[in-house]
Amino acid sequence: MALQETIEQTVTGLGYDMVEIERTSGGLLRVTIDMPYVPEAEQFINAEDCEKVTRQLQFVLEVEGAEYSRLEVSSPGIDRPLRTEKDFERFAGELIDLNLKAPIGVAASAGTAISASRKKFRGTLERAEPVDGKPGWQIVWSDEPPVKPGQKISKNRIPAPLQALGFTLDEISQARLAPVVDFKGRRPKAAADTSTNK
Repeated sequence: MALQETIEQTVTGLGYDMVEIERTSGGLLRVTIDMPYVPEAEQFINAEDCEKVTRQLQFVLEVEGAEYSRLEVSSPGIDRPLRTEKDFERFAGELIDLNLKAPIGVAASAGTAISASRKKFRGTLERAEPVDGKPGWQIVWSDEPPVKPGQKISKNRIPAPLQALGFTLDEISQARLAPVVDFKGRRPKAAADTSTNK
């Protein structure tokens, strides 16, 4: 625990957010960092940031006498983990992958097409009503299969309804940003035109 606190203090002292610390049996110490969240001024971690943190951590870990064979400092990537309330605030409105600790159960699935044993969801993260004084969140999704490139869709087809599931951070096993890559050159022209008008 002392090692984790030392690493976190070093990272935050340099002006970055601590996302994750991982130790492997092979002696690898992996530290994931991110820029502090500033609304409407999204910044991203670059190689210079990782190098700066690596140099400082190597010095601090040597002073502390920490044992590790290799240190790796990186950005969180496109499937960034969401752990704290601050993470959820920052990424509200984004597409996420959510794993619950326990299945939703019969009561939550009553009157819906959702299986009572379901624990994994992909949908949009939204703020919800507080639950027992704790901030509430919900994930909103549709079970409609994704449209494949070139696939024709009937104008008469009725879209699958949106579904929502409320949760608190205590109920989550794991939450991450959904790794969606947008290849701008490969989108249909109509989609490219509408996205620039937002």
